[in-house]
Amino acid sequence: MKDLTAKPNQKTAVALGYFDGVHLGHRRVLQGALDAAEANNWASGVFTFYFDGLNPIKGSSILSVDERRRRMEEMGIDYYYCPGYESFRDLSPEAFVQEVLVEQMNAAAVFTGDNFTFGKGGAGNVELLSELCRARGISHTQVDMQAEDGTLVSSTRIRGLLEAGEIAHANMLLGAPYAVTLPVQPGKQLGGRLGFPTINQRYPTGMLMPKQGVYISRAEVNGVAYAAATGLGSRPTVDGEDVTCESFLIGFTGDLYGATVRLELHEYLEPTRKYASLDELHACIERAVKAAQEYFA
Repeated sequence: MKDLTAKPNQKTAVALGYFDGVHLGHRRVLQGALDAAEANNWASGVFTFYFDGLNPIKGSSILSVDERRRRMEEMGIDYYYCPGYESFRDLSPEAFVQEVLVEQMNAAAVFTGDNFTFGKGGAGNVELLSELCRARGISHTQVDMQAEDGTLVSSTRIRGLLEAGEIAHANMLLGAPYAVTLPVQPGKQLGGRLGFPTINQRYPTGMLMPKQGVYISRAEVNGVAYAAATGLGSRPTVDGEDVTCESFLIGFTGDLYGATVRLELHEYLEPTRKYASLDELHACIERAVKAAQEYFA
């Protein structure tokens, strides 16, 4: 997948949206563009965007920009265009279609969900998008939202599941395990003293944080996956203030300080709590490690 820096020579089928979870509903829109591109010998493209700092109009981001890009690339998208929100927020609907879809993306077809809005202040909706595209020889397809058990798949719903610790259900709606890719930072090295050396990662501002607790997880280091046990949240047994994502990678040896590690959460085990002793904390880690070994066996 190429970052779109100039208008492609080839016509494109473009998926439009924030796609903060690249969930099953988002994937239907993206797949629409992929299918149209294949059928017409076009390129496939995606227009999405990111926020500088806190998100003023959307909920906390489910996935980072890099993780969103990774998942779209895995689907087979050819061109990726992801400007900052501030760079186009003041465009009128007409200017957005002309400058972004026509002049930047060379669009022949556009795909959106049914709740897509665009233009300054969200002035444009799917009906106006169809009208503006039609006037420029571009087709627009409104993709029906995906439903699961009679309930729509949405970012709001997935945020709720993640915040409730229902990680397995959230992963099903995402179409892939929830994941973060974050740098490893120095910790208090308590895990090492307990026989379980851990890596520490911190969530950036604006990112959704799933329910605090102990998780079965999987970490990717230099292309190698390790089953892992992760404690997410504050550490009440130690100091009660430090909020961290702390993981023991089963079978890994080495120093990862300063490295960037991709971590998937697979199953919620139990909430974090204040243990009466470090022995009890040790026993909790042991339980989580055994559960992770069995889960990935």
